[in-house]
Amino acid sequence: DPYARLLLEALKQSGCTVFNDRHFSCENCDGCVSGGFDAATSQIVLCQNNIRQQSHMNRVVTHELIHAFDHCRAHVDWFKNVKHLACSEIRAANLSGDCTLMNEIARFKFGLKGHHQTCVRDRAIRSILAVRKVSKETAEKAVDEVFDACFNDLEPFGRIPHSKADARRAYRDFQNRDRYSANL
Repeated sequence: DPYARLLLEALKQSGCTVFNDRHFSCENCDGCVSGGFDAATSQIVLCQNNIRQQSHMNRVVTHELIHAFDHCRAHVDWFKNVKHLACSEIRAANLSGDCTLMNEIARFKFGLKGHHQTCVRDRAIRSILAVRKVSKETAEKAVDEVFDACFNDLEPFGRIPHSKADARRAYRDFQNRDRYSANL
């Protein structure tokens, strides 16, 4: 998957190499949660009882790898700072493919103007509420306060990858980022 390949390479370049047998865990989960990032162990949990399709698993892995990338590069305070959590959830919803047009149509959510931003905001709030015991108002306030800065933080993709083709282009661009300056 080009999304995961780019994120794994970015993690490695940031000094946080991911090892499949150490950093991924398949478990049965409660409710309808599909996965999670455990900051205490730097481990991505995939909920094997709630993931039914490869495309869904790819999105979950990408979403959680974005959290791992944020944890590596930004030293997110996952447990005490709801704004940090909100920012990473915004980035994950924005960059993982969670809010692609096809996924939104499958959820029977339609809209044109500003729909991607609305989807990112709503999914970030839902994710916060799924992992923290905070009020909906607290989650909404945190998302609203950091939305613009976090929505516009496109690292390591450099763009919002709306498709696998976009993700492949972003991966090629990522691989070639330092090529020009290295030749000076």
